[in-house]
Amino acid sequence: MSTGTTAPIFSRLSEIVGNSNVIADAAQLSAYEIDGQRPSAVARPASSREVAEVVKFAASEKLAIVPVGARTKTGIGMPPRQYDIAVEMTRLDRVVAYDPGDLTLGVEPGIPLRRLEGVLAGHRQFLPLAVPFMNEGTVGGAIASGTDSSLRQLYGTARDFVLGMEFVTGDGQLVKSGGHVVKNVSGYDIHKLMIGALGTLGVITRINFRTFPLPAETRTYVTAFSGVDGACAFRDAIAGSHLRPQSVEILGARQGNSLVGGESLRELLGDGEWTVVVSAAGHRPVLERYRRDMEALARRADGNLLESFGELGEADQETVAAYIREFAATVPEQTGPTAIFKISTLPGRLAGLAESLVSCAEPRDVPWSMMMRGVGVTYVKLRATDGTAESLRRLKDACSMVFRGSEEGDWGRAVLIACPLEFKREIDVWGKASGDLTLMQGLKKVFDPGNVLAPGRFVGGI
Repeated sequence: MSTGTTAPIFSRLSEIVGNSNVIADAAQLSAYEIDGQRPSAVARPASSREVAEVVKFAASEKLAIVPVGARTKTGIGMPPRQYDIAVEMTRLDRVVAYDPGDLTLGVEPGIPLRRLEGVLAGHRQFLPLAVPFMNEGTVGGAIASGTDSSLRQLYGTARDFVLGMEFVTGDGQLVKSGGHVVKNVSGYDIHKLMIGALGTLGVITRINFRTFPLPAETRTYVTAFSGVDGACAFRDAIAGSHLRPQSVEILGARQGNSLVGGESLRELLGDGEWTVVVSAAGHRPVLERYRRDMEALARRADGNLLESFGELGEADQETVAAYIREFAATVPEQTGPTAIFKISTLPGRLAGLAESLVSCAEPRDVPWSMMMRGVGVTYVKLRATDGTAESLRRLKDACSMVFRGSEEGDWGRAVLIACPLEFKREIDVWGKASGDLTLMQGLKKVFDPGNVLAPGRFVGGI
């Protein structure tokens, strides 16, 4: 947009949120780029009313907005078709309601995850949002991006503990859905459509959660196998037992992948092995039984492939937990161009999926690392060995093979959640559209009739 076009935008946004809360300086706007596209202005509202006014203004002027928080996950999705205003939600950062006795909590979306964690810990409670970018991210970003938590094995996804929301639709209407109590039958759970929608259906202004008591103690058990079949057989044995762990993760890596924790983590998880990491919570006698029962299950699962079984100390437990939590975070540039897939499949298909993914990477000399959750969600990182055109070609080739296997085989649905920008010019990161696309397009028209909210970023160009 020209300076002459930008001036009225700046003026109107200043009327809504205050002059000091509008950014139009080119140098500052660069921090809000999404896939190389830079907005003309940034508005920083401090209330749901101000958010609604900003959206109404954008709709009236046929401008496109993208809601952002700490901007840790803006690489998810396709580039926006139009991007005029970034609506930064970090000033909406309050705890607006908290009843520890009822295990209910209401917060604004801009509150940092770590700050909220501290508030809840003061009452011996927590939210099972152990998500990537935990140290920098906001609650709203975690919910709007649908980011996976490493604790979903026991606690489910955000859909299971988000009780209600307040959000602004594409025509500037302020909508409330759900409630503030754990048992609520007041209407349809419309707010669940906002989870993982990347702000394409509404701008979230408040989220109500169910909270959980902090466990008395947590322990982590690490079991190494020489093959993926043994690791997956162990996962199946746990699922069929009386044990109910917090998390079950299967980790693997090949061809010299550098692990986040350096050599100390490599010693804990092994290099060139498949490792099952199980986290369990409870009182000491319960956890001692976990250790005995899991070791027995590991040996029965596939004794020929079992290499070791052990329990981590407290410091090592935190190191491994951070590696698992941050696995799907964007990789720093110095590690080389990287693509990260999220693939949802049935738990019984994990071993076959792992072997298929390896067959996409290794023949093309593409280093890989993998994390398979016990519930069936798999993350795989594929890395170019360097920044040369040939290395990038091999990486793109491997990504195309993953999508082909997902579409033609029984791998499950694949989504490319991070990749070099140039890939997005040739590859749709959402993969082939499924049969529910028409329904999704209909919902988009209802919630955002003017196509104001993050156009083009979601599935099928929504």
